[in-house]
Amino acid sequence: MEHGPIRWLRTLNRNKALLLMVLPGTVWFILFCYLPMPGAVIAFKDYRYDTDGFLASILRSDWVGFKNFEYLFKTEDAFIIVRNTLLYNAVFIVLGTVLSVLVAILVNEIASKKMAKIYQTGMFLPHFLSWVIVSYFVFSFLSVDKGVLNQVLKFFGADPVFWYSETKYWPYILVIVNLWKGVGYGSVVYLAAIVGIDKSYFEAAMIDGASKWQQIRKIMIPMITPIIVIMFILAIGGIFRADFGLFYQVPRDTGALYPVTNVIDTFVYRGLKVTGDIGMSTAAGLYQSVVGFVLVIATNFIVRKINKEQALF
Repeated sequence: MEHGPIRWLRTLNRNKALLLMVLPGTVWFILFCYLPMPGAVIAFKDYRYDTDGFLASILRSDWVGFKNFEYLFKTEDAFIIVRNTLLYNAVFIVLGTVLSVLVAILVNEIASKKMAKIYQTGMFLPHFLSWVIVSYFVFSFLSVDKGVLNQVLKFFGADPVFWYSETKYWPYILVIVNLWKGVGYGSVVYLAAIVGIDKSYFEAAMIDGASKWQQIRKIMIPMITPIIVIMFILAIGGIFRADFGLFYQVPRDTGALYPVTNVIDTFVYRGLKVTGDIGMSTAAGLYQSVVGFVLVIATNFIVRKINKEQALF
């Protein structure tokens, strides 16, 4: 009978191909997610740089308890940044999920696989564009004097709109830009799940006279629901984290738009630029991580109560 270590080594050898595939991701998580974790102690210290190095700076900095967290909650903009972060992310999650599933279904229904790949590539491409480039695309549409939208308005005899001064338009602009950039990428997971559905289900449905809509509603959507739920749970974990590039680069850091574009991440960045308070920025990051972790656990607990098989863990 094989002992534990020998059995473990045999298991490693049997699964070495799969382990090599996950190795790069594992190394990345260890280096950038787990090793920096002890640095979270800075959130509870008045961090001051010491010439002896980073570790000495942490050890010699004074403990301040939760004072770094007070910066987030006692400022006049606390309600605005939390409200914007939560509401924008809620809209992104709901609309992003719905549109990603819809796009995946539509691409799957294209008869020509060559055309399907072309459409999929076209929708996938925006994901690889940096927010700096996207911000210039948006500016080319919204510029006061030479923007495409204002040129169209002038053509029809309307007055140009000062887009970068009007807050009422930007919730819609940010949502549209975010969906344009992310839906194509998000649809890949759902398309993979749809492709993996056993074709015999659809063949049996067609024999029974089911229409295409009935096949989608009765077979396709129920079969990919577990993936939708898992992706939703993971998205909930990041609801307190805003996409910095979207909210900083696309509005071009315009002060007049802060009431509708200022989120936790941009607020912390601007505060760090002005005060150089590393402890405050660390506290904000720790706060976002803890809240995200709690939300994932809570959401998964609710899902387990409804349907245990669809829970993440």
